[in-house]
Amino acid sequence: MATLYVENVPDDLYQALRARARERHRSLAAEVLSLLADNVPTAKELRDRRELLRKLEQVRLKARARGAFPSTEQMQRQDRSR
Repeated sequence: MATLYVENVPDDLYQALRARARERHRSLAAEVLSLLADNVPTAKELRDRRELLRKLEQVRLKARARGAFPSTEQMQRQDRSR
């Protein structure tokens, strides 16, 4: 596992991180790792997201081909007839 050292952290950011870690009963290092894990996607996560988007696009295209989605004009007419 790699080690990461960060220098020149602004005081206000450091204090905010420290307070956040304290609120969550974590060490400063554990809080930074948690924030990085939540906000920086790995290569695998990016591949998974692209695959999900590809599948969703396929579903959307199939639904459109079946006429599952009305046009905006059709939706407006339906609204007006209510």
